[in-house]
Amino acid sequence: MQYGSAMPDRQFATAAELDLMTGAPPFPPERLVSLANWQDPPFNRWGFQHIRDLIPTARIRRGDGPVRELPRAERDLSAIRLPFGDGRSVDIDTFLTETYSDGFLVLHRGLEVTERYLNGMTPDATHLLMSVSKSVTSVVCGALVDAGLLAPSDLVTKHVPELEGTCWSGCTVRHLLDMRAGTRFNEDYADLEADVRVYEQIYLWRPRTHDELPADITAYYPTLVNQGPHGGPFDYRSILTDLLAWVMERATGARFADLVSEHLWQPMGAEFDAEVTVDAHGNAMADGGVCATLSDLARFGQLLLDDGRRDGSAIIPAAWIRDTLTPDPDTVAAFATEATEEQRRRGSFYRNQFWVFDPALPIFYGSGINGQTVFVHRPAQVVIAKLSTWPVAWDDEIAFRTIRGMLALAESIAG
Repeated sequence: MQYGSAMPDRQFATAAELDLMTGAPPFPPERLVSLANWQDPPFNRWGFQHIRDLIPTARIRRGDGPVRELPRAERDLSAIRLPFGDGRSVDIDTFLTETYSDGFLVLHRGLEVTERYLNGMTPDATHLLMSVSKSVTSVVCGALVDAGLLAPSDLVTKHVPELEGTCWSGCTVRHLLDMRAGTRFNEDYADLEADVRVYEQIYLWRPRTHDELPADITAYYPTLVNQGPHGGPFDYRSILTDLLAWVMERATGARFADLVSEHLWQPMGAEFDAEVTVDAHGNAMADGGVCATLSDLARFGQLLLDDGRRDGSAIIPAAWIRDTLTPDPDTVAAFATEATEEQRRRGSFYRNQFWVFDPALPIFYGSGINGQTVFVHRPAQVVIAKLSTWPVAWDDEIAFRTIRGMLALAESIAG
């Protein structure tokens, strides 16, 4: 088995490693990185780059095929000023520092414009993608739809019949993809008793303090209830992506990590193996547990920019990308209640586990808490991969500064 691996021998960062990551004076032993604190600053800067030392993972193999090269065409970007949302315009270095960046790679027309590593990160280090994992899951789902193995209109219970009679009855794959299931699930990251934090105990992301929790995530799904009908307004809940991954596994008879390897990581020409965290029974955390290198995240973004094609071969079905970027009126209306003023003006929406910022251009991205992003600006032919360790799970101001900065950078590079 490739999944459900045993916990590694060493689960903690040494004092020297943590000092390197934080630039801080030596910590006493009780301040070292552990399962209880790895998501909190300053420990997340080591933790996000050493997930396999903390949590069981399944390997997403890159295979033996050729690596997709990212030819270098580096530019001096020091003169570019980026709007920062507080009346300031800043240079690239300040932007990276004040958005807590660990890695930053920019492609223009497939050529590498700049590649930066900070806070101890290296080119061969995998970094937690958080909810950019959802976008990875989406394109693999698209490949399965294209192969006729499942359909967005399928009922979840068609593939997982044991969920019949639970809150998932009547829920479709489309409801999961667009975050429109009726499931009650509290995603308040600041509340350690919220569902999104409690279920991390099942996924082995936190020490277990709730003894009554099920042994694995598949036994957790039937315990949930609905807060409204399926197909209602957009409501972001990570658990929906995890159930989507289980549906994908049932539709194919393959494990999630192997599906990602077969349908994305190998054909896109990844340079390094990726990995995904798993629970005690080997179930993948598809919503946020994928870990990858910065350059492979950029390769994923370039594949999205290239309409899913590499060297003339379709990897992500073009129809899936079109469906993602097409402003279906029902999808836009469902998103409108959560949209900002600018998002409403641009007609933004959420579709197929992607944030479509401006469908007319289009500009779209995958986003994860603590500042993970793969950003695609089609008019500028720019892809930005950004890995970060914000000191909090989510902050609207940091998010605003990040998106504003990436928009301005893409437009500056394109001229």
